[in-house]
Amino acid sequence: MEFLWGVLADAVEVLSRAGPELWMVVALTLAVSAASTGIGVLLGVPLGAALALGRFRGRGVLRLAVSVGMGFPPVLAGLLLLLVFWRSGPLGGLGLIFTPTAMVIAQVVLATPVAAGVVSGSIRGLGMVPMEQLAALRLGRVARGMVAVREARAGVATAVAASFGRVVAEVGAVLVVGGNIVGETRVLTTLIVEESRQARFGAAVAAGAVLLVIALVVNVAVGRLGGDGP
Repeated sequence: MEFLWGVLADAVEVLSRAGPELWMVVALTLAVSAASTGIGVLLGVPLGAALALGRFRGRGVLRLAVSVGMGFPPVLAGLLLLLVFWRSGPLGGLGLIFTPTAMVIAQVVLATPVAAGVVSGSIRGLGMVPMEQLAALRLGRVARGMVAVREARAGVATAVAASFGRVVAEVGAVLVVGGNIVGETRVLTTLIVEESRQARFGAAVAAGAVLLVIALVVNVAVGRLGGDGP
């Protein structure tokens, strides 16, 4: 117990004298997570609506891909993207490896299936009557999908929260494609890993506390926007 109390005391001290280096890491964490969540939701919401409402060739394969993607190992996603973006890889000429852009791409790969799966399940869970009324409307596919998404807005809010939670706490993919470079690609999760490796547990706990606060604030805000708040 003395060890744990000592770690907590060190964490408080680290937070009390936090300097520009920590806040730079926090800012990059927010930027990368917000960008990847936004893009993932923009791609995943219409995909989820299409899977819930559409009848098209390849739908079963696409649903399987989304299901697999929801639980896809982040470090494997990072490895595959590393091979693609490596200097001698297919897209190596773009110079994306070990950049925040590569980190965003990796997290979009992880966030999109989550958003699509949650939205698809939310629309299918609306019940028979709303779905029959929706089918009776003389609307095009896009308009019908927009109506369904609006009716399932609580599910969309859950998709946003789940996607953000997936990416903000992710370490494997961003570590592989970002490289954890100080001042360039280091985010809170990779900072926690680095501090833990160096046995600086107080600093690791401090970074973890900041990460927890960010996740809590975002989830509360998204929940209120989705109509779950007080």
